Amino acid sequence: MDTTTLNALAEPNRLQIVELLREGPLSVGEIAVRLDLRQPQASKHLKVLNEAALVEVRADANRRIYRLRPEPFMEMDTWLESFRSTWEDRFDRLSDYLNQLKKSDNP
Repeated sequence: MDTTTLNALAEPNRLQIVELLREGPLSVGEIAVRLDLRQPQASKHLKVLNEAALVEVRADANRRIYRLRPEPFMEMDTWLESFRSTWEDRFDRLSDYLNQLKKSDNP
């Protein structure tokens, strides 16, 4: 797991940008308007996301259109999967324990 991804997503505005881009590609101006940011702020955040390879950009005349790249999110999902299985095992054991307690309280 690349920590650059987590560092880029740690900033709330960048996380909101990623959430917006889940709906589809957007221009810098559209992102700025939807998040109530100034365009230079939105551009700064998009630059960080681009450097972390979370988004890609294409030029459309004088506009820059950003879209999410699926690969870093798939990598993050794979990394998180190892935690999911650990927690599921722990919750299963907790559930078994609670069921045992219930049975011992209700003879």
